[in-house]
Amino acid sequence: MKTGKVVLVGAGPGDPGLITVKGLNAIKQADVILYDRLANPKLLEFAEPDCEFIYCGKLPERHTLRQEKINELLVEKALEGKTVIRLKGGDPGVFGRVGEEAAALAHYKIPFEIVPGISSGIAAPLYAGIPVTHREHAESFAVVTAHDKSENGKPLLDWEGLARGVDTIAFYMGVGNLPYICENLIHHGKSASTPVILIHWGTFGRQKTLQGTLANIAERAIAEKFSNPSIILVGDVISLREKISWFEQKPLYGRQILLARTGDSVSELAQELMNQGADVIEFPKWKRTVLSIDVTNVASYDHILFTSPESVTEFFTALFEQGSDIRTIRASLYGASSKSVRALNKQGLMANLAEEMPATGKRLIVGDDGIVTQDNADKLYTSKKELDQQFIPIFKRMLEEADVNTMIFPSSASVAQFVEGLRECGIDATELLANLQVVSMGKQTMAAVADAGLPLSGMPPKATKEALISYLAGRALGGE
Repeated sequence: MKTGKVVLVGAGPGDPGLITVKGLNAIKQADVILYDRLANPKLLEFAEPDCEFIYCGKLPERHTLRQEKINELLVEKALEGKTVIRLKGGDPGVFGRVGEEAAALAHYKIPFEIVPGISSGIAAPLYAGIPVTHREHAESFAVVTAHDKSENGKPLLDWEGLARGVDTIAFYMGVGNLPYICENLIHHGKSASTPVILIHWGTFGRQKTLQGTLANIAERAIAEKFSNPSIILVGDVISLREKISWFEQKPLYGRQILLARTGDSVSELAQELMNQGADVIEFPKWKRTVLSIDVTNVASYDHILFTSPESVTEFFTALFEQGSDIRTIRASLYGASSKSVRALNKQGLMANLAEEMPATGKRLIVGDDGIVTQDNADKLYTSKKELDQQFIPIFKRMLEEADVNTMIFPSSASVAQFVEGLRECGIDATELLANLQVVSMGKQTMAAVADAGLPLSGMPPKATKEALISYLAGRALGGE
């Protein structure tokens, strides 16, 4: 069997948009992905449906996989002839142990590449409004590990060189050693009034910052219960933050959103919410199998409703392959969501939202095998959809790491599927949503939420991305 190859990829600091083009292309070609805790799990959705995921997450005093086992797995999977991606948070060469992994691969003569990533020590400060260098404030910059392999975990560093010779210092994962860091910098010549900022989950919508000085930041961190993953930034350049803070000014900054999902394609709504500063967790993640369908009698219907953009594509692909002329369809067309309506528009067809479909006339509902039954409506299943089991433990970890405060149902069809997906995870929907702001896109969606016995908070005036963002931006978290 031909030996495969390994690509050691830097996933960037958290915002999935910060991965490199080369890194993303590697993910798309992977047979196996071994990924770390700090690599955003949303990047896994770009992999092929049959890609194998192996979690290698590390927490203080609790490693899912030891480094030696990770090295063994990289070798083992490559020797099976597979393309293996090692997905590491930030840059793999900055405290990412890439040297150890590459050495193991080289020992077995396994081909490998290393794809750099954006390091959190640079990216997190920028998302907090702080460039690590500035010609008036900082001409030097250092990245420093805040824990090492010493017996007590305290870093053995050239403290005098750091204190006297470096303008800006970024300590990685050092909240537990913060008092030790501050004491040593002051003792070796750094002024006690030197600004310090802690940046927690930098570049995520859940990003939090805590500012102080070398004299008081450790006490403040304890009072605020600040924890890792955090970057500790030390230096006068922090003073620029008041003028150029940008990420925390976004309209949805602080929103940690759970978005009910009906399709398996990239969500435009999720992307726009993230563009506006929110964290977004999408659930459920689906696997779709296209079915063979007969569309010869569609001309007999007065109204046709498509439940998803995928069903539009599958329907019109079948129509073309069976030699049917689109002009034979006399029905009025409808989409269960604005995204489905846009998919019909791209076919050159006019369409309206489902809530505008009359209750009279012969009706056809087109979608996957999860279509909810409606009276006097025929159903056409274009695909079979099932929960992607690989993403269930990933979803649970994402929920644990986040502090979700907002729930969005984009369509009526998303409600039942979301509840059922949670049930398969062993999670009760009512309990999960009890203290969240639950937002429905449209009257039919709100009715479906009410019928499911879930909490209701409100809905935007229109079922569009723009209206939703305006609605969320104008509502205080936890309020109506």
